[in-house]
Amino acid sequence: MPDWVFWLIAAAVLAAGEVATLGFFLGAVALACLPAAAVAALGGGLAIQLTVFIAGSIASLLFIRPVARRHLSTPPSIRTGTAALIGTRALVLDRVHQDGGRVKIGGEEWTARPYDDDEVYEEGARVEVMKIEGATALVSD
Repeated sequence: MPDWVFWLIAAAVLAAGEVATLGFFLGAVALACLPAAAVAALGGGLAIQLTVFIAGSIASLLFIRPVARRHLSTPPSIRTGTAALIGTRALVLDRVHQDGGRVKIGGEEWTARPYDDDEVYEEGARVEVMKIEGATALVSD
């Protein structure tokens, strides 16, 4: 079997292992197999292939792994759906108390209750959306 085939098989096995573990280690090493396969396909000796593989592994672990791990812990910058409404301001249309009420959030009318059951918000008051439960906004001042 040609050396370049070995490197491609190794890359595929390591990539499959990365998918199974998500440790951002095997994937970086799998990437290093590709330049080693290219060197083997061009006729480079085993020593050159191993040198390219080791250098590629170190480089990908030093540069790609930290970026991948950072993306794993970064919160999404765009919230969608009802999550996008949390923290926005609303206008009380009908008195909001523990049994209900109505607010206007971004041009849409929503049923509302106070976030703290003891609170009451009169018509015309400005409140902040704290949470969405189903189709009801929980608001506070």
